Amino acid sequence: MTNPALPPSSSNAGNVRKVPAGDENPVASPVDEQLHDFWKKNSSFLLIVCGLVLLGYLGKEGWEYFAQQREAGVQAEFAAASSPEKYQAFADAHPDHVLTGVADLRLADFSYAAGRMEAAISSYGKAIEILKTGPLAARARLGLAMAKIQSGEKADGEAGLHELADDTAQFKAIRAEATYQLASLAASAGQGAEVQKLLVQLTQIDPNSPWTQRAYSLQAQASKGWAGSSAAAPTGGISFRPAGK
Repeated sequence: MTNPALPPSSSNAGNVRKVPAGDENPVASPVDEQLHDFWKKNSSFLLIVCGLVLLGYLGKEGWEYFAQQREAGVQAEFAAASSPEKYQAFADAHPDHVLTGVADLRLADFSYAAGRMEAAISSYGKAIEILKTGPLAARARLGLAMAKIQSGEKADGEAGLHELADDTAQFKAIRAEATYQLASLAASAGQGAEVQKLLVQLTQIDPNSPWTQRAYSLQAQASKGWAGSSAAAPTGGISFRPAGK
């Protein structure tokens, strides 16, 4: 017959570790106590700081969202413009926006096409002031030079064309047209040698440009001695069409 399990021997029972009466709740470390004391003393201040940080973040996000929405509205307003009156209204409403420079350029195009050179000169100047650099700014400078020539300010206009034509850092299309316009002016004045010089410069800028091909035609006509004829008159045009056409 099997004997019932015996209880642990007294020797094993003595080896069982007894937890002291005060060990049910471990003693906090000094670091924990310091953090707890710091929180008790500074909790209000820390909550305020956190709140300010959160408000700052939300304010920044809100402002960026507002700015994006406003920019989208300005762009939509510009895209809807299609007449000199609407471009002028846009420019008046957003005087410091970069698109106002484009609006001024469009207004200058309209004025140039209508033969109102003083208005064109003013609008081209405003466009240059806002756009400052880039292809549209260069286009405005070309338009300004041509408008000055058409208005009788020939010396200033030609100086502007030479500045564009001789600037190796300028866009090739702008340089080519400026050089062609100078060649056209020289041809109308019967300056065959100057036409030839400018044709060489055009070929160096871009031999495949349509302005280079047109300059060859100028040279051929100049060689026939038509200086002073109506066919030799400067084109007075600029390579881009007026806005809306």
